[in-house]
Amino acid sequence: MNTIKVQIKDKIAVLSLDRGRSNAINSEMVAELHQMIRNIENDDSIAGLILTGKDGFFSAGLDLIELYEYDEVQIREFWVEFLSLVSSMVSFKKPMIAAISGHSPAGGCVLAICCDYRIMAEGKFIIGLNEVPVGIIVPASIFHLYAFWLGNAPAYRALLEGKLMNTQEALSAGLVDEVVSPESILHAAERKMLTYIQLERKTWQQSKMNIREELLKKVNADQTEMLGHMLEQWWSTSTRSILKTIIQNLKQKSS
Repeated sequence: MNTIKVQIKDKIAVLSLDRGRSNAINSEMVAELHQMIRNIENDDSIAGLILTGKDGFFSAGLDLIELYEYDEVQIREFWVEFLSLVSSMVSFKKPMIAAISGHSPAGGCVLAICCDYRIMAEGKFIIGLNEVPVGIIVPASIFHLYAFWLGNAPAYRALLEGKLMNTQEALSAGLVDEVVSPESILHAAERKMLTYIQLERKTWQQSKMNIREELLKKVNADQTEMLGHMLEQWWSTSTRSILKTIIQNLKQKSS
């Protein structure tokens, strides 16, 4: 695995995103993350999963620098796989907790809201879905996932504004459940995980699936038509121009 690391401790898998400084999401990360989540779900010796990142970054979201260079086949495959990953994460029966170790905009936020519980590190970090200002159409499945935690009206407003929240705003909105010091984030995630895994396993898992029944229908729905609209906009002159400007700024910051 080139983009993730996994440790097993007392029946708990800690999956750390580990790609560059900011854990930007590319095709390789999506594939590795998807495979590992399947492996963990099918391993009866593992009771739960904690998903975390690096100091300062959970994930900066999609690697726009790399994705911008994908051809039509590659970008379609990327979105199909990313949405499939989201579906698998939402359908994950075991407890899954996000230990949000830093910034978590866009795709990073999507990974976090698939989880059952989110703990975020204190600091000047941001989280939220800002796809619209970037020129990316928001899939209905992602709206429903966001609304599952924020409620329909707040998610509607936040998505159409591309609002990014600081840690306290995210806590107040219900986007995250706890804010703790960076050095204690994994301890807090482990403590919360123990409250889940000490309960009867099948009862907990089936209850989770029952509670998510409507959400599961929405994230597992046929998204072919929606994906066509997304890709058409991705290749539009206006979105390519927005992406190019963002990429230039990213490159300047890293140089």
